Amino acid sequence: MSLTSVVAPSPAPENVAALVGERLSLSALHQLGGTLGGYSFVKVVVDREKSVIHFLNDARHSFHAIYIGEEILGVPEERVRAEIDSYNETFYHAPDRRFLLGILALHTRQEKKILSLETVEVDTMPAALIREFHAFVAQHVDPALPLLFKPANQLQERIVREIPAGELPRVFAHELFSTAPFVALNPGTTTGRLRAFRTEAEYRAAVLDWTDIVVMDRVPDDIPRLSGIVNARHTTPLSHTNVLATGWQIPNAVQLGALAEIDRRGLDGKWVEYTVDAQASSIGLREVAEPAEAAPRPGWYAQRVTLEEPEADHSPIVNLARLRASDRHRYGTKAANLGELHHVLAHGSQRLLGFYQVPRPPRDNLLPYLARLLDVPPEADLAEAARRLLDDRVRVPRGVALPFSLQRRFLESSPRIQQAIGKLKMALELDAREIEPLCVELQSLIRSAKLPDSLAREIDSALVSELAGVRAFVVRSSSNAEDLAGFSAAGIYESLNHVTTAERIFASVKEVWASLVSVRSVRLRRQAGISLDECYMGVVIQEQVAADFGGVLVTTNPMNRADFRTVYLNVSPQVTDVVDGSALPMQYLYSTVEGGGRTVSLGDAASDLDEDAHEQLQRLAVAGRLLQAHFSPDYTFDSPVDVEWLADRDRVHIVQLRPYSV
Repeated sequence: MSLTSVVAPSPAPENVAALVGERLSLSALHQLGGTLGGYSFVKVVVDREKSVIHFLNDARHSFHAIYIGEEILGVPEERVRAEIDSYNETFYHAPDRRFLLGILALHTRQEKKILSLETVEVDTMPAALIREFHAFVAQHVDPALPLLFKPANQLQERIVREIPAGELPRVFAHELFSTAPFVALNPGTTTGRLRAFRTEAEYRAAVLDWTDIVVMDRVPDDIPRLSGIVNARHTTPLSHTNVLATGWQIPNAVQLGALAEIDRRGLDGKWVEYTVDAQASSIGLREVAEPAEAAPRPGWYAQRVTLEEPEADHSPIVNLARLRASDRHRYGTKAANLGELHHVLAHGSQRLLGFYQVPRPPRDNLLPYLARLLDVPPEADLAEAARRLLDDRVRVPRGVALPFSLQRRFLESSPRIQQAIGKLKMALELDAREIEPLCVELQSLIRSAKLPDSLAREIDSALVSELAGVRAFVVRSSSNAEDLAGFSAAGIYESLNHVTTAERIFASVKEVWASLVSVRSVRLRRQAGISLDECYMGVVIQEQVAADFGGVLVTTNPMNRADFRTVYLNVSPQVTDVVDGSALPMQYLYSTVEGGGRTVSLGDAASDLDEDAHEQLQRLAVAGRLLQAHFSPDYTFDSPVDVEWLADRDRVHIVQLRPYSV
């Protein structure tokens, strides 16, 4: 079956289901289409049997399948929805399918307008159909606009690379993303004073207030709570800064050229209304009068985090594998979550299938999809198959957990530290200006104080007993005031890598304890209504594992929160590069329903990962979705988790798991 036709231009439609068999003008695209990620788009259906193209009116038909059923096949919507899996198999996977489905999007690249044509992400369209689809659509769009095929998944990316560029003009998703002038990281609207900084030195010299909206090339991770963020260069949605912004519910976006536009309009230092709308093509900045009275508080100001009652009486240093989630009041959230993860890997969990057991329209039953992802028949024991995936592929590095009581005993061993704590608590109660220098003094005292011999022996004995033979360790924070649903505390406490000797371990433990009273951590907790009296710091000491690559996974799509299928991954040869923002990581979307992935951005990497690594990322995506269900606080099983991980070609090592704010 092949397609050949030439048609004459025609005027754009107004109130119709679709533009059928005619050439699409730019005005028709805007009339028929919608906006997604700042780009205008229109859905396309090519009927190969009739040699006819259909450009769908997005206001009338949001789904290709429903349009084909109602408008072409004469099948009622209810029946199409009831048999959607069968229709999708025909539309997206049949080798001699009647219909070719896709999306046309309008982009500006290098100051020129182009059209991209892509299928849906699950489409397994082979090379011959890709060529045919592109050629037929090219006859029905404005010839002045280059039409480039955009692979929708990694399978298509591999197929397209085998086709000469002269035969199939193409553009990859990561190429468009890297030049996208606007990316809505966290939608919302706020009012505040615009503060534009060209260098980090300017930022460091400034005194920031909660009413400020900060604009920089890349905003540093140690920001105080603000009213809004504008990144003037590309960043990742999963950096610490953007995780904090999401948790604080403040607008946050990438806007290339933001600093120049602010200069042109003279907005630096002015009060503005700042809007981030995922359907817009740029951020909104509208100058407003400075409030005569106190400005409206941002959303985060109303958030008050309540901590569980901590237990700082004597608890032993224990192997992480002995902890459960309920131990967080003694060892901290991070240690308790890692202990719970050890338990799931060792014993399984009846909650693992939770996400897939809940109907998620238009999918009434996700379990057959999970069966395909686990490579087992639909009638197989899926709970056992899920457990087998985790058992075969997922590990937690060995480690021990130091309890809150160890920190308390250390602090109580030094009268000078006790006196400094008392001063800081008094300053916090009085909102005194001495808070910052008192924090600095207290941190210095904690770092320099001698670790009592009895505590040093306890730590040393635990390491000899549980981690003998380990050459290098990672020493991580595990406070009761981090990794919480309402307070992630991403990046505000210390974690230290490449620690080897006993003396360095003892010093690193004290460094982690000291981070509980850093200026930034005290300030952020205070803004969240968390008293210093309530806060304790446990410590996790783990084996440092070798890895080929590492990164961060969140079991949601932060760019499209309504998308229940996909998860978002950042990948770097060094996991610290992913979370600290020092290098732009590779970014991927993976489906945990139909399967398949898409390369969103190569970041600072010269080339993409290979096929084996992509397969490992797909397994990680599914494992993350299973673990999301186990750690879900309710029975919708749709609360996403944030996972830091390291991987080689065989296994994934999870080093942190916490709730992800949405």
